Amino acid sequence: MTDMMEQEKATAAAWFRTLRDQIVAAFENLEDTQETGLFADQPAGRFEVTETKRSADDGSDAGGGLMSVMRGGRVFEKVGVNISEVFGTLGPAAQRSMAARGVPGIADDPRFWASGISLVAHMQNPHTPAVHMNTRMFWTPNAWWFGGGSDLNPCIEYDEDTAHFHAVQKQHLDPHGEDLYPRLKEWADEYFYIPHRNRARGVGGIFMDDQNSGDWQADFALTQDIGKAFLPAFVPVTEKRRNTPWDDADKETQLQHRGLYAEYNLVYDRGTKFGLATGHDANAVLMSLPPMAKWY
Repeated sequence: MTDMMEQEKATAAAWFRTLRDQIVAAFENLEDTQETGLFADQPAGRFEVTETKRSADDGSDAGGGLMSVMRGGRVFEKVGVNISEVFGTLGPAAQRSMAARGVPGIADDPRFWASGISLVAHMQNPHTPAVHMNTRMFWTPNAWWFGGGSDLNPCIEYDEDTAHFHAVQKQHLDPHGEDLYPRLKEWADEYFYIPHRNRARGVGGIFMDDQNSGDWQADFALTQDIGKAFLPAFVPVTEKRRNTPWDDADKETQLQHRGLYAEYNLVYDRGTKFGLATGHDANAVLMSLPPMAKWY
């Protein structure tokens, strides 16, 4: 493949920015409309936006992005919504990883380009579930693919919340083939599993990687619909639970559950490993970690 796919790259990066803007606006609206409860008397949370930069080994520009983080809000204890567009040459470890996944031609031409959106929300109310979402496009001179998904991570589970979250995912995936949701749900169940704890980190969602059907437009449309499913899947659950009374025992349950999230992201998460290995801003890569957690 010799096509640099410049138009496709620009189109994908613009979509990730659009999705980021929609999510930031929706989350700040949740803050504005939180008028009762423990944190209602404090200022509505707002995102702090920081431009991130990445440099190549020779000091030249290698891309960057926007890190948007809200801390100590009425609804969100900590939430980050990051976008990035990075490029350069893969180092030896990343080359070996890509080659092991079957990406062709990496040793001969290790150039790459990647763009995406990554979101993790940790909530004030233990009854309101934490959530993760990301979608991304990756390009090398001999291959391209999409990946990502979203998953719900409640510390106190409600079957109706899980059912709603999954139903919205299915609704958005079914136009791409009714076999797709069951496959991506199973993939998420496998990917978001913590082997050393012998348990899942949450109640699942959808996940895909290395998505290349040969039809870029079709795969991009699928990636967009994964992103479009996020707000209608998550916001109604948040609105339902954000005023549920909670006590110290509930908070303790939440802090211990957050330990699972931290363990997974530091030990297993592919995006975290890639971001740190390729020299992206460490604060942006580790944005997903909770503000407080406990281990026993």
